[in-house]
Amino acid sequence: MKSAYRRVLIKLSGEALAGDKGFGISPTVISRLAGELREVHELGTELCVVIGGGNVIRGVAAASQGMDRASADYMGMMAGMINALALQDALEKLGVPTRVQSAISMAQVAEGFIRRRAVRHLEKGRVVIFGAGTGNPYFTTDTAAALRAVEIEADAIIKGTRVDGVYDADPEHHPGALRFTEISYLDVLKKDLKVMDMTAITLCRENKLPILVFNMNTRGNFRRLIMGENVGTTVLELSSSAR
Repeated sequence: MKSAYRRVLIKLSGEALAGDKGFGISPTVISRLAGELREVHELGTELCVVIGGGNVIRGVAAASQGMDRASADYMGMMAGMINALALQDALEKLGVPTRVQSAISMAQVAEGFIRRRAVRHLEKGRVVIFGAGTGNPYFTTDTAAALRAVEIEADAIIKGTRVDGVYDADPEHHPGALRFTEISYLDVLKKDLKVMDMTAITLCRENKLPILVFNMNTRGNFRRLIMGENVGTTVLELSSSAR
């Protein structure tokens, strides 16, 4: 069976690693995620990952409680690196060759981000995990994911969430919410849908980079999506949105 995508970037939230605890790293959850990533890797898809640090600290939340925003964001980047190293460990325990690249210099634990080196790792069949966001405060890991995906010429960004796509309202609070199968970047911005932040959506739109949103908690969804099945919502350039 052949993958529908040559190279993809998957964006994972730090909170996803916490499981039901809501904080820290759940060994069960990170092992399951690593297993799903390995399945996709075995299909021949070149795979890279951007992961947040919200299970440890969220810069925006810390800033809202009085901490200096830049300092809080740097702490969030460090938290993202903790998660990147944890995911690397889980993948390598499954025999998947992995490299972590950091947007902030920390030579003892990870390579610095170098675009050409990242692409070469992917070409050699290694999973590349991009840590520490963009390396700059005031930018989210959503923006980091869009930036890295454009830089490495990925076919798509894949965003794993707790729901099975993009809805016209939060389906966890509005049972009658309607799911889109496809929606345009512009409609996401106009409707203020919480897919990714505005900077990330705009960057994807300018570079015609599709965003695939799916439920990462359903076992096998990632593999089905990579095989071309409709298991979520695709955000792309459309003349009109379709549900």
